[in-house]
Amino acid sequence: MFGEARRLAQDFAPARLLDAGAGPAGGSWAALEAWPSLSAATWLDASAPFLDLARRLAGDGPGPLRAAEARRLDLTAEGVFPKADLVLTSYALAEIPEAAQAPLVARLWDACEGVLALVEPGTPAGFARILAARTALIEAGAVLLAPCPHQAACPLATPDWCHFSVRLPRSRDHRLAKGAEVPFEDERFAYLLAARPGIQAASRAPRVLAPPRTGKPGIELKLCGPDGVQTRFVGKRDKAAYARARRLGWGDPFEG
Repeated sequence: MFGEARRLAQDFAPARLLDAGAGPAGGSWAALEAWPSLSAATWLDASAPFLDLARRLAGDGPGPLRAAEARRLDLTAEGVFPKADLVLTSYALAEIPEAAQAPLVARLWDACEGVLALVEPGTPAGFARILAARTALIEAGAVLLAPCPHQAACPLATPDWCHFSVRLPRSRDHRLAKGAEVPFEDERFAYLLAARPGIQAASRAPRVLAPPRTGKPGIELKLCGPDGVQTRFVGKRDKAAYARARRLGWGDPFEG
């Protein structure tokens, strides 16, 4: 997700990070890896044990994380969040009552002076929360960076939903804790990157919405673009286009 933000907004170099609902601050580590320009971080979470764990994990980490400001805070409580160039909320909307979700997104957007990143589980319910935030952010004047290649209404209809997948390695302890045998886990997620109007997306290419389907004649791609959801077939006979399509994965932009 952050890699896609870097690709689309190449001039964006955030200095301040707000990680709301930070948990052990894994999202902050990912943000710093994507943007070494980050020099300050603020963690907000209602759980003191999570914030203590985040501090311990950052003890031998990069300077901005070692010096991060950790605030124990209920995200639904009234108040103003500190301003930041990059605002991240990961798997947090699901943890609060539905009625409090829209006000929280509005407050996060108010705190955002660059890019707001929302991540939820890749389930229909998680996508519904992202979709509601998408509608509200467009109405508030946000520019959508990803995954949407347009500002129009989402063309997906129930029971379909927009989500993606990333393969994560499992440590030995992780496998034992989950009773798993394979050394990896496929994490499904839904996300939204919304930017202030001064930050423009470098590309509006359609996005691959599902794993490409490869057969003998060629590759079939499910794409979301300005004209809605479409199926694109790339035949083996078109060698150049087929070579490009073979490199595409779920979630990639389709430049062809």
